[in-house]
Amino acid sequence: MERREALKKMACLMGGAISATTMSVLFESFTVYNPEQRTTYSFLATDEEIFAEFAEIILPTTTNSPGAKAAGVGTLIPLIIKDCYPPNLQKIFKKSFDDMLAKCRTKFNKEFLSLTSWEKNQLMDELKQETIDNNREPSFFLIARDLTLLGYFTSEIGCTIAREYLPIPGKYDGNADYIPGQKAWAI
Repeated sequence: MERREALKKMACLMGGAISATTMSVLFESFTVYNPEQRTTYSFLATDEEIFAEFAEIILPTTTNSPGAKAAGVGTLIPLIIKDCYPPNLQKIFKKSFDDMLAKCRTKFNKEFLSLTSWEKNQLMDELKQETIDNNREPSFFLIARDLTLLGYFTSEIGCTIAREYLPIPGKYDGNADYIPGQKAWAI
């Protein structure tokens, strides 16, 4: 199975967890992919660290499971952007990512990786509010948030530790007892 087909199937399974914008982007890129329209953007290792920190704010490490950073979401985000997103959305993502980095420098007089937890959370709240104010138009925040959820819950950590794991092959039991506090199923 090719990566695109696997991503398409996972996007269908994760449909309730990611936004309609990201779903449409993924499905559009699966049907109208043109290898000659590859990205001209490249992301640095420090950008991947920023994506990992961003993802960790969305899905932090808890006592019960590792966070998005441990699941490798920081390296997944630029990979999906470069390989799956059409050039117009890659441009929007890159511009709004650069805008976020500029906001860190002007508002906090620091680079993103140097921000304290409180400053990162304040920045995230502002980005979230801007996304809401702009009628959820595609932006770094919206795309990276959706890819964080997709990447985490399709990773080994997300499927086996964050959720209840039922290995296949197994039997279907439509009348399984619910145990209070039990995690959601991942099969």
